[in-house]
Amino acid sequence: MERPEVLLDNADAVYDFYRDHRQNRLKAWAAYAILGRRYHPRIGYADGAREQLHQLIAQGRPMLISINHLSESDPYTVSAAAWRSGLRRVIGRVRVLAKDELFIDPVQRRKVDMMGGVPVFRGRDHGLRAVNAAAQRMMEICAERMADGDCIAVFPEGTCNDVDQTQVQAVGSGIGHIASRAMKLGVVPALVSMGLSYGPRPDSAIPVTKQEAIGASFYLGTPITDLPNRPAEIARIVRTDLQRALDGAVAAY
Repeated sequence: MERPEVLLDNADAVYDFYRDHRQNRLKAWAAYAILGRRYHPRIGYADGAREQLHQLIAQGRPMLISINHLSESDPYTVSAAAWRSGLRRVIGRVRVLAKDELFIDPVQRRKVDMMGGVPVFRGRDHGLRAVNAAAQRMMEICAERMADGDCIAVFPEGTCNDVDQTQVQAVGSGIGHIASRAMKLGVVPALVSMGLSYGPRPDSAIPVTKQEAIGASFYLGTPITDLPNRPAEIARIVRTDLQRALDGAVAAY
């Protein structure tokens, strides 16, 4: 299927494409490995979390991976952390929600597609009412991909945290709707929170440089395998659990 132009007016064709799009797994592994060497993140785990991750992956259990968002460098450092962590085995089977502007430039889009990106039309960019139908379709295809065995990675804060990088900001209900819709398709997703810290910063509003992104601290929390059905309840759990993971990443930096 030919790649459609990623525009809000073209959202139906966009999500029809990303419903079935498959990245080249060998190329993805190579790219993640390169990023792992370049950024060399440090990985920590809650007690027993690494073993539980291995069990979930061995079972083929779809995971909903939640990550706090600090910088434009996050997609690269998170990919590096996936390579250097217990998540390596699911590389090539993870769909990563990414803002639609990352899909505009053809060269960049090929890279984002290869890394498993799925475009998101954000209300803050286009207006809440304008993106409603596209958002509904995006959540549907995420649930369907999970039903096919894929994992979904989300920055649930929706934008970079320039307020206080030690505190998780407001989490929208979108991640809860994805999990809830997956459950309706017979999937039992496991929530995996991934805390990220670039170390103490005098001002969270100052962008993280590429040099500062090297050696980031990541902390994977204990997977939550029993989620409620209501999207709002799931979103509350996500924020609480992600804060625990962020606390772990900050403490370990």
